[in-house]
Amino acid sequence: MIGTTHPFAPEEIMAYVDGELPAADMRAITSHLSECAECAELAEQFRSTSQALLDWPVENAPATLAASVQNAVAQHSLNSGNNKTAVSLHIPSGSRRSWTWKRWALAGSGAFAILLIVATIFRSTSIRSERMRAYLPERAETQSAAASPMFAPPPPLPPGSRIQKATGAIVSADTSPVAQSLAPMIARTASLIIVVKDFNASRSVLDAILARHQGYSAQLDIETPQNASRNFKASLRVPAAGLPATIDELRSLGVVVNETQSGEEVSQQHTDLVARLKNARETEERFRAILEQRTGKIEDVLQVEQEIERVRGEIETMEADQKALEHRVDFATVDLQLTEEYQAHLDASSTSASTRTRNAFVNGYRNAVDTMLGIVLFFAEYGPTMLIFVVLFGVPSFILFRRYRKARARLE
Repeated sequence: MIGTTHPFAPEEIMAYVDGELPAADMRAITSHLSECAECAELAEQFRSTSQALLDWPVENAPATLAASVQNAVAQHSLNSGNNKTAVSLHIPSGSRRSWTWKRWALAGSGAFAILLIVATIFRSTSIRSERMRAYLPERAETQSAAASPMFAPPPPLPPGSRIQKATGAIVSADTSPVAQSLAPMIARTASLIIVVKDFNASRSVLDAILARHQGYSAQLDIETPQNASRNFKASLRVPAAGLPATIDELRSLGVVVNETQSGEEVSQQHTDLVARLKNARETEERFRAILEQRTGKIEDVLQVEQEIERVRGEIETMEADQKALEHRVDFATVDLQLTEEYQAHLDASSTSASTRTRNAFVNGYRNAVDTMLGIVLFFAEYGPTMLIFVVLFGVPSFILFRRYRKARARLE
C-alpha cells in the first residue's frame, strides 16, 4: 500500500489505469511509475482487477421475472383496494400518449369543422339579406311635381351679374386682379328644416317667396306616406344678394328645427380657370394661323386640325366650368325640408279588417316561399363547399372517434 510519502493517491493510479486522467497527469504518473517500483506494482494490480471485471460473464434475467413482478404488484393492489392502479400498470406509457394525441386531434378537427360551417352559414345569410334588401320596392309614395310653378324657367338675371355679362361670350380674361381681391367670389349655401302645420298652404307660400325673390327650384321631392306626416324636400336657387331676405321669409313658414349657413370662396379657382382659358384660346389662334399661312403635306394639315379640335374641346369644357362656378356665386343654394306636423285622424274609409287579414295571409305565404327558396339557394350555392369540408374533416374525425371507442372498450 502506498504511504503518504508518495505524490499520487491510489484512486489517481486507478484512474490512470482506466485512462480517465488528463494528458499532463498521465505523463506525470508514467514518469513516477518508471522510478517507483511500489507504485508500479500497485498499478499492475489495478490493471489485473479491471481486466477480471471485464471478463466476468453476467447471466440474463429469467423470462418469468417480469411476469412475476407484475403479478405481485397486481396482487398487492387488489389487496389494498386500488384496482385502477393495477389496471394502469398493464398499459404502456407510449400507448397513453398515443391515445391522448388522438383525442386532441379529434376534438380540434371537430371544433374547426363546426366553426367553418357556422361562418359559412352566417356569411351566406348576410349576403342573402343584402340581396333581398336591394330588390325591395320603396314603401313611400313619391309624387312628381314637374307641373309645379317652382319648376318654371329661371327668371331674368339681376343686372350687372357675372353670368349676364358672360351671355354669348365668356367674361374677358383681362379682369383686374385688384377688383377681384376687393370683391371675393363666395359661393353661399344654406340648409333649413322646418315643421309646418298646414302643408298645402306652406307650399303655396313657398311658391310666392321664390317668385318674389326671382328664385327657382332645381330639385323637388315630395313624400306622402299613408298614416304618417308628409315631407317636402327641395333644392332652391336664389340670387346671392337676396339670400338673407329669402331665409327670413322661409323661417316664417313654421318652426325651424335646424338651420345652417356656409360660404366657400372660389376666387382663386375662378382666376386660375380664366387664365387657363385665355392660354387655350391663344393656342387655338396660333394653330389656326399656322393652318392658314402654311401649306404642306396632307398629314401635317390633318395633325394641325386634330390639335385645333382638341384645344377647342378643352376650351368648351373650361367655359362650362366657368359658367357653373359663376352661377354658384350669383345664385345661392338653399336646401329646404318641410315636415308636416302630423295629427292622426279617425278615417272611416280605412282598410277593412277582412282586407288586412287577407293581406297578412298573403304576406305570410310570400315570406314562407321566400324562406324555402332561400334555403334551397343556400344549399345549391354552398352545398359543394360544405361537402368538401365534411370530406376533409368529418371523415378523419369519424375514423379517429371509432378507433378511440375501440381502444377504450379494449381497456375496459
